[in-house]
Formats: sequence, C-alpha cells, structure tokens
Amino acid sequence: METAQFETDLSLFKYDNLEQLPPAYRDLDEDERTERIEAALAELGDDVVILGHNYQRREIVEHADFVGDSYQLSKEAANADADYVIFGGVTFMAESADIITDDDQSVILPSMEASCPMAGMAEALQVDAAWAEITAETDDDIIPITYMNSYADLKAFCAEQGGLVCTSSNAHKAFEYAFEKGDKVLFLPDKHLGENTAHRLDMAEEIVEWDPWDPEGKDASAAAANDIILWDGYCQVHERFRASHIEDLREERPDANVVVHPECRREVVEAADVVGSTSTICETVEDADPGDTWAIGTEIHLAKHLDRWHPEVEVLPLCGDACMDCNAMRQIDPNYLTWVLEELLEGRERNVIEVAPEEKELAQVALDRMLEI
Repeated sequence: METAQFETDLSLFKYDNLEQLPPAYRDLDEDERTERIEAALAELGDDVVILGHNYQRREIVEHADFVGDSYQLSKEAANADADYVIFGGVTFMAESADIITDDDQSVILPSMEASCPMAGMAEALQVDAAWAEITAETDDDIIPITYMNSYADLKAFCAEQGGLVCTSSNAHKAFEYAFEKGDKVLFLPDKHLGENTAHRLDMAEEIVEWDPWDPEGKDASAAAANDIILWDGYCQVHERFRASHIEDLREERPDANVVVHPECRREVVEAADVVGSTSTICETVEDADPGDTWAIGTEIHLAKHLDRWHPEVEVLPLCGDACMDCNAMRQIDPNYLTWVLEELLEGRERNVIEVAPEEKELAQVALDRMLEI
C-alpha cells in the first residue's frame, strides 16, 4: 500500500493456511455429531466459548454460549476467560474478536470458506488506490468510515486516515463524528447502509457512488465534489429484497408488520414499518404482542430462529420461499465444529485467525473511536 504504513494482502490470500475438513468428518449425521460436540464441550469446560451469529443455522446456535450480532459477540468473547474462542461467523468477525480479546486467547474460525462477500468488495489495496485518486482532487479533509463488516486491514486504514468503524446501529453517529472532524465522508463497503444513513441525516443530495470495479464508475472529480462518497459494495442477502416483496405481503397479509435491516435497498427501507440492526429486529419480535405477525427482511436463519424462539408471534421471511441463506455463513458446518473441538481435546488448534500486530493496533484505534461516540 502507498498511503498506509503497513503491508496487507488480498483477503483471498490472508488465511491460505486454514485447513479443510478431514474426510473422516464429512459424513457425520446430526445425532452422532451432536453427541460428540457435547462430549467435547463437557471435557473442555470453561476453556472454550462458542459464539453463534444470528445468521447461523440451528445446529450451530444450539451449541453456542452466546448468540447475537458480530460486535456484540466479540465483546462477549473479550469478557470470557476462555482460552479458545470458536466463532460461528465469517472471517471479518473472527478478526474483530482477535482484535479485542486478550493475546492469550486463540480465535478459531471452523471453516476456511466462511468469507463475507461484502467485506471482499472493499479490499484495502483497492481503497488505498481510490483514496490516492480522490484526495488528489480536493484539499478538503475526507474522513473514511468502514462498516464493521470489513476486514481488519481496512479498519486499520480508516484509523490511519483519521476515520473509524461503525455498526448498523450507530452509523449515523459515525457520520456526525466524521463531519465534525472533516469536510467529507468516504463510507464503505455497504452503499445501501450509507445511503440510508445519509437520508436519516437529510443529506441524500450529497451522495456520489464510487465503483471500484468499473473504470467509468470512478470519477475522482465527481467524488471530490460531493460530501458523501459511497463505495459500491453491498450484502448479497439484503440486496435480494425488493419493495415488491413488501407490496405483495401487505396485499396477502394486511395484518402483518415489516421489519428490515438497513443494509437493504432504499426503497425497501422506505416501505418497511421498522428498520434496524439484527438486535433491533430481535427486540421488535420480543416486544411484539401475542398474535402479532412480523415479516423479517434479513437472513433467513434469523427469521427461523425468531419463529422458534417466540411461538406466540407469527414470524415470516419477507420474501417467502424465495428467501435464501448467507452462503458464507453456511460454510460453518456443524461437522467443522465437531472437528475443531475434538482437535482441541488433542491439544491441536485448527484454523486460528490472527491479525498482524500493527494492523491490530490500528484497527483497535478505529474501534475505540466508534466507542467514543
């Protein structure tokens, strides 16, 4: 990288040492692996803590000590005394856990394939090149903000340039912080969260998109002329939702309410009754009156969990049978969980996620700035 002081690599090559599932574990049925997981956990005791993201399948979350969103889970890991943190999530989440846990805690990602596509849409090397082009066009101070759903090197880059990290709950506060410190915001990698946040702050007219994949979608002078520069990235799950899904639902089920994640398209957010993070979605269903109906506009497994956890409320996936799961989260197969636990019993740590020391230190700065707001 040129503007950054640390070396980085494309996400595809950062963890090329992570291991695939051994053949002996590939054909376990649910009963056998459940028995083996429970036996391993009983023997490991407090030495291990399992984190299950809201988007994980039932067979993972039922073994988790904590279930929630990514940053919440990282905080739970940091507060735990466990030597081993097994993260049922994706790579950037395991990185965040490694950043904020103690050095003597090992963070394990069961599957090497669990890599968030949206995080991969904003590689630090790409962002560094874009930063050089855009800053060359203006003397204004640009403050970069990266969504939590990004790799550690991008968090470090933002810290180095005076920026910070945000979650879907505090993105608006991060924008306010940035505009207090500078003149413009570069927000990445999720353009939909960025656009929805700009609308919340009555700054929708100040938006321009930067498409790193299209030479014609990268106009440095146009970017420099606007106050909010949105990186052209998105969540493949949330972008599937359409306003037509809500229109169809309201026609078929006029009694139903709709809650969606702010990673959804602007028109979906405008049509929903409630918009918020996975925590907000969970709280919305938890606080619902018995007999209420809520359609959930987020990853299908959370809708299934909420329907199972709250039988007094009817919980529907917003797009019905067309709803799909996150194919990155899907890679955390319960057979992988069985394997990494049994390897720990043998004194072997598999698929450990470690963020480089300098990168970790800078990323922590970006997280600390978020906590300040």
